[in-house]
Amino acid sequence: QLQLVESGGDLVQPGGSLKLSCAASGFTLDDYAIGWFRQAPGKEREGVSCINRSGGSTYYVNSVKGRFTISRDNAKNTVYLQMNSLKPWDTAVYRCAAVRRFQCDLNRLYDYDYWGQGTQVTVSS
Repeated sequence: QLQLVESGGDLVQPGGSLKLSCAASGFTLDDYAIGWFRQAPGKEREGVSCINRSGGSTYYVNSVKGRFTISRDNAKNTVYLQMNSLKPWDTAVYRCAAVRRFQCDLNRLYDYDYWGQGTQVTVSS
């Protein structure tokens, strides 16, 4: 069964940090660019960050630049999202997605082939 599984979401105070993981099973992430997306209640899904197949290029939405870092470990078949200096408006369900292309594009949600179920991140005091 081909699937992506996210983990690492939690309740954290503003200014805190979390590291999300996206692990693939049933297929190899080497062939895929990976994106992280989030959706807060009542809001549209938003592209947060993505990384190309080699890991050589990364992209971030402006609101997380300088705070979030995406990385991948193809040997572990896992992609990570390190989130620092978390803000209350970062609260959302975070999902990873895989597209079988070299490059990623945060604006082309419907191009992604596989999606995880998501992990909840709540930033609150």
